[in-house]
Amino acid sequence: MVLQVGDKAPEFTAPRDGGGSVSLAMLRGRKLVLYAYPKDDTSGCTKEALAFNDLLPEFEAAGVEVVGVSPDPVKSHDRFKTKHGLHFALASDETQAMLSAYGVWVEKSMYGRKYMGVERTTFLIDADGVIARIWPKVKVEGHAQEVLAAAKAL
Repeated sequence: MVLQVGDKAPEFTAPRDGGGSVSLAMLRGRKLVLYAYPKDDTSGCTKEALAFNDLLPEFEAAGVEVVGVSPDPVKSHDRFKTKHGLHFALASDETQAMLSAYGVWVEKSMYGRKYMGVERTTFLIDADGVIARIWPKVKVEGHAQEVLAAAKAL
């Protein structure tokens, strides 16, 4: 199932960096930027995380939570977050259940080899849990600023 603007965001509960968990239910009543990325501490994923982190005060001022999700384990998220001084939650989806529910766990191809992985995608979810905007196949440059502008307009 492909998610579209206006759909209810799929419920999720996932372990997060630092212990504990993060869920859509606990964020209800607040706007959410949920961004799916392939792998901790790779160049594109680090650039994307740092861009969201740099704009975090503006997201917070607009009443928007930011959560990143990848299939990396919590320990990897902890290292990634500490190394780069990230100040938002990183959800771990080692089973890919959440990533699949959001339609971003897909077959990819590199050098003719097919494999399953995360398609870099961002979802803007309103306070009622409805998808307000989707950015598929994200290009990192300028992306966080575009998401912030959309979040402020929501």
